[in-house]
Amino acid sequence: MSDPAKPLPVLWSFRRCPYAMRARLAIAASGIACELREIALRDKPPAFLAASPKGTVPVVQLPDGRVIDESLDIMVWALSHKDPHGWLEGDVQAGNALIARNDGAFKHHLDRYKYATRYEGADAEDHRAAGLDILMDLDTRLAHHPHLLGESERLADIAIFPFVRQFAHTDRDWFQARNIPHLKAWLEHHLTHPGFAQVMEKFAPWASGNTPLVFCAQTYNKACLATQSGSVGV
Repeated sequence: MSDPAKPLPVLWSFRRCPYAMRARLAIAASGIACELREIALRDKPPAFLAASPKGTVPVVQLPDGRVIDESLDIMVWALSHKDPHGWLEGDVQAGNALIARNDGAFKHHLDRYKYATRYEGADAEDHRAAGLDILMDLDTRLAHHPHLLGESERLADIAIFPFVRQFAHTDRDWFQARNIPHLKAWLEHHLTHPGFAQVMEKFAPWASGNTPLVFCAQTYNKACLATQSGSVGV
C-alpha cells in the first residue's frame, strides 16, 4: 500500500506504445505505486513536455524532481527497487545484446513495415522480410528453452515482447502462416498472461485537475504466482 501523504512518482504513458508497455510491465511487477497519466500523442499536455521536452513516452517524474525518460532505464529503476521474478538476473550481457538488436535493427524494420508510407522509398515487404529474419533467429533460440535466455523469464523477454506483438499484429494472417512455432508460443504466453491484460487497461487521457489515477498492479504479481509453474511449449 502507498502512503497517501507521500507524493507518488508520475508515469506518463501511451497505452499502445511498446516502449511504454515494457515500462508498465516492469513497474507493475515491482509493485511501485505511480500516478498514471495517459496521454494522446496528437495532443501532448504542456506538463508532459515540460517534464521531458523530447516528447516521447514513457516518462517517470520522481518526487525529488528527477526525470527518467528512457524505457529501459525505467525498467531497471523499477526492478532495482524490487524484482520478485528475477528479471534482472541471468546472462545480462546476452540479454542486453538481444535488446540492442530489438531496439535497433528490428525496430528499424518494424517501423518501415508497419508505417511504410511515412518513410520515403521504404518497401514494406522488404522490411517485413528483414524483421522476420530476426524473429526466425529468436525462434531458433526458443526451440531450446521456453524463454529467450533459458528456463526463466529475464529482462530481455519483457523488453522485446511488445515489439514482437506489434509486428505480429500488423498482418495477423501473414504472421500466423510463418513457420516460427516456438516464437508464436512464446508470444502467446505473454499475450495471455493475466498481468499483461492488467497493464493494458484503457484510461482516458490525463487533464490538469483530474483526480490522480494510481497505477499499482498489485494483482500482477498474484497472477504471476498463479502461472509461474507453467511453461511455454509448442
